[in-house]
Amino acid sequence: MRLIACIFLPFSLGYYLAYLFRTINGLIASHLNADAGLRIADLGLLTSVYFLVFASAQIPIGVLLDRYGPRRIQSALLLVAAAGAGLFAMSTDFPALLLGRAMIGLGVAASLTAGLKAIVLWFPKERVALMNGYMVMLGSLGAVTATAPAEQLLAWISWRQLFVLLAAVTGATAALIYVLVPDRAIALPTSPSHSTLKDVFRDGRFWRIAPLSATCIGSAWSLQGLWASSWLTEVEGLDRANLVQQLFIMSVVLSGGAWLFGTGLHLIRRRRIRAETVLVAAAVLLIAAELVLILRAPLPSIMPWSTIAIVGAATVVSFAVISDYFPTELVGRANGALNVLHFGWAFQAQYVTGLILEHWSTNDGQRPVMAYQIAFGLNVAVQIVALAWFALPWMRSLIRWPGSSPLSMPVTTFDGIQPEIMNKQTALLMPVDDDAQW
Repeated sequence: MRLIACIFLPFSLGYYLAYLFRTINGLIASHLNADAGLRIADLGLLTSVYFLVFASAQIPIGVLLDRYGPRRIQSALLLVAAAGAGLFAMSTDFPALLLGRAMIGLGVAASLTAGLKAIVLWFPKERVALMNGYMVMLGSLGAVTATAPAEQLLAWISWRQLFVLLAAVTGATAALIYVLVPDRAIALPTSPSHSTLKDVFRDGRFWRIAPLSATCIGSAWSLQGLWASSWLTEVEGLDRANLVQQLFIMSVVLSGGAWLFGTGLHLIRRRRIRAETVLVAAAVLLIAAELVLILRAPLPSIMPWSTIAIVGAATVVSFAVISDYFPTELVGRANGALNVLHFGWAFQAQYVTGLILEHWSTNDGQRPVMAYQIAFGLNVAVQIVALAWFALPWMRSLIRWPGSSPLSMPVTTFDGIQPEIMNKQTALLMPVDDDAQW
């Protein structure tokens, strides 16, 4: 209970604020358009710059977390986020809004990885996936707050006053983490280690899973954070009350999805089922949900949009895989490297979607469905390529050993090369049965 109160909950609060800042623009988009006269491409850039700055900061933040620990890094950066929220509240033109949003993105850039690093340092290894799931679940309540609760606040105060309030809460959270979290020395390996970030980028397992994780999770963040609101109003024709209600449901589903992923991973690992299988299942669900939207299948829109929201919580799975791939002293940098791709793709998907939609003129405030179909279809195409890339070794094995099941095939490297002809230090072996070793 002391670990939960002094470590888990403070870092979960920081991640809660990151999620709130990430998704709040979808709710206040109409207010921003009215006050600053933003075009839809400007709105896409303003919202997505959060992801760009967030992604750019991940690798240096990962190094700093491994070196100085999560307490100092998280508390210092949250002060930057508080200053950014204050600037955003006072801004009257697009450049100032963009700078404030960028400062927010930088300030919350360590919220997830700092929490993950703290869990790895303080909690037993067998509990890491479960605690990761709980942290993402609590953090994603920020997305819930950015819907109906924030809408209720906006009935009493302006969006600028809301950001002043967020700035105060963020500053208080920074102080709480600095004062409450104990300053534990970073866990060092029992033998000298010269592991660096290069070891992460040279690992074939990382490059096999990273594109799939990034294109799926990043797209889910992009869609829920901004374009779900536009789709529901322009394509589905929802009014403000129904829009907020559906965004609220999506956010609750996101939070439940994080709990489901964390608990599910904790259970399936006892049955020796690999976490990568769960990530593939999430990717297939996301692609199917997006195709339902693109093809305008006769289903309630809440079903595909809730599926997209659930996949946004699949970071629980990705980071559980990463914690298995790398030693403790590299976890911060490995998580940061993966987060670069997550948020980098989220920025690209969110901004490019806005550029594509800008090519169509509005008719009574609405764009044609084809504009959204093309923009969303581009995301799906990239996700299918990433899924095929991840499955390539398995498909090669099926071709090489026809009639054999994947569980009975010989152990091979990711490139299909037999391990005995490779250098032992560079061979990256994939376990294909219960007794296989990396």
